[in-house]
Amino acid sequence: MEDYKYEIGELVYAAVDILNDGGMPGIDDEEGLIAPAGMRGMIIQFGRAEADETQHVYLVQFENGPEGVLGAPVGCLPEELTQEKLVAA
Repeated sequence: MEDYKYEIGELVYAAVDILNDGGMPGIDDEEGLIAPAGMRGMIIQFGRAEADETQHVYLVQFENGPEGVLGAPVGCLPEELTQEKLVAA
């Protein structure tokens, strides 16, 4: 089995602001904010990037609604995610 950092169902946080690359429906701006740094999410799938098969990609649903409702799946790179809860400075 391949060495992925996260597994399906794991809790993660956005390590950085996750911005729309233009392919996310429902986000007005092409560079619109999908998930701010520190937002909690769950891994729902993982795989490899189509353009670079050496790059792992994780499909994450971030909490973006009341009572922890999960939003639409978002593709994230490993460096955009963490399992450490970010603390406000």
